[in-house]
Amino acid sequence: MTPYIPALSFKWLTPLYDPLLKWVMREETFKRKLVQQANIQPRMKVLDLGCGTGTLTLMLKLAHPTAEVTGVDGDPQVLEIAREKSLGTSIQWDEGLASSLPYPDSVFDRVVTSLVIHHLATDDKRCAFKEIYRVLKPHGELHVLDFGTPHSSLTRFMITYMRRLEETADNFDGQIPLFVTEAGFGEVKEAQSFVSIFGPLSMLRAVKGE
Repeated sequence: MTPYIPALSFKWLTPLYDPLLKWVMREETFKRKLVQQANIQPRMKVLDLGCGTGTLTLMLKLAHPTAEVTGVDGDPQVLEIAREKSLGTSIQWDEGLASSLPYPDSVFDRVVTSLVIHHLATDDKRCAFKEIYRVLKPHGELHVLDFGTPHSSLTRFMITYMRRLEETADNFDGQIPLFVTEAGFGEVKEAQSFVSIFGPLSMLRAVKGE
């Protein structure tokens, strides 16, 4: 297993994470679409995997107040920020890694994750999707927003530099849907795609069978 990579690769950059996503990557625009795509119903149990400072987690809870929303992240520093942002809500915050989730089998109706998978090495990506499959209930859904395959000459040009950073090559090479399928999911498809200042983003949906 590779060492844990903080949200912006270095802990001293963590305070810049929220402003960067909000003002540079138009975070709320694509995360709102992810919340809509997840199609969360009343009282569902929802896990935000790699929740970071909790922006998406809070959006999920505010949009679906009766849902039981949990955020999990491997970085205690960002979890403290998330707890401060969510004072007055019933969100549960847990420390844990995507490749070894601290939950029993078949407990969540939805798992959502945003801009997390590209931080993981290839083997850890595969482990993470197997763990997600394990903790989802039958017919539970996975919704992923992360870097994806380029669909234009512009985005193909953009990734020539970005693919060297962290573990993004799997994403840009279109391997994420394959890894999700290998984990046991069905109905794996790219629901939407976007262009960000850092490269192409892809929104995937997958369903756990019986």
